[in-house]
Amino acid sequence: MKLTLNVNNTAHVVDVDPETPLLWILRETIGLTGTKYGCGIAQCGACTIHIDGQATKSCSIPVASAVGTQITTIEGLSKDRSHPVQRAWIEHTVPQCGYCQSGQIMAAAAFLKSNPQPSDAQIDDAMAGNLCRCGTYVSIRAAIHAAAKLGS
Repeated sequence: MKLTLNVNNTAHVVDVDPETPLLWILRETIGLTGTKYGCGIAQCGACTIHIDGQATKSCSIPVASAVGTQITTIEGLSKDRSHPVQRAWIEHTVPQCGYCQSGQIMAAAAFLKSNPQPSDAQIDDAMAGNLCRCGTYVSIRAAIHAAAKLGS
């Protein structure tokens, strides 16, 4: 079935099974591989993207349900890593292995839009759905505070 998706402000017509998880369409059909597959059951957050500005785990969303929405992936957050969250992530050297980081960044960016001056507890609560095998949670929290000061 042909579906039109608006991804990073670009229309993409895809001919796919409408029940295919959006993650696979983004990665395999459109070629945006920054969004990662982690668990496939919306528990780890590696696949986090924005749908209409809300952090969403793309592994559990059928592609058909994303038609008519604005989808933003890590590639669309900024073209040059200038988004305040990306700048803070670099400044605080957050990534170790880096696998979860695009999902972490996307979750943090959406969170900061609704809570521009968060407490540690609010950050921990908001980011609880994004797991990091390397345990960079202290650096993630520091980077979110720094991004808030930069005005994300």
